[in-house]
Amino acid sequence: MNVAVVGGTGDFGANLAARLVEAGQEVVVGSRDRERAQAAAAEIGASGAPNVEAVDGADIVVLAVKAEAALSTASELVEAIGATPVLSVASELRFTKAGVLPGDEGRSLAERTQELLNAPVVAGLHSLAAATLAGGKAEGDALVCGDDVEAKQLALELASLVVTGRALDAGPLASARALEGLTAVIVNLNKRYRAHAGVRVTGLA
Repeated sequence: MNVAVVGGTGDFGANLAARLVEAGQEVVVGSRDRERAQAAAAEIGASGAPNVEAVDGADIVVLAVKAEAALSTASELVEAIGATPVLSVASELRFTKAGVLPGDEGRSLAERTQELLNAPVVAGLHSLAAATLAGGKAEGDALVCGDDVEAKQLALELASLVVTGRALDAGPLASARALEGLTAVIVNLNKRYRAHAGVRVTGLA
């Protein structure tokens, strides 16, 4: 699989790219800055390029930029991405005195990204954090949702490479609202218990 990781110089993107390289995938680290992309890629044995070049020829694009930059980055890459499937991994969070809350927008970032792109968008990996991917595969399962069958299958194959558990189909893209909200729950758990929580689904055959 040829994977473009847009935002691959950030903590999550860099660690995800490293795990995919270890799994034998062809990875291009994307960044707004060519030199940063190439430097980060050299550390893990990948290729590096500006985002608009990184997505060219990819089988799947991982949109791994921070939540606040996800929509603007997607808008900039509409033509470059074309019809290539996109995996949205970011979650909007609100940090309050009471704890971390999901964003107050009714739709998920993934759904809003889908409105911008001509490509099928799937959502997933929201239960994983940069720290859990830093030393190897993340403990637990990965959840992926989307409306396009082929795009979701690609995302599930990618997800299965970076977790110790299973990559599970969590339904249509609208379920991204719950998956992105799950990030807030996990951040609260990590803060409360000083841990690196993950998710493992039981009761499935």
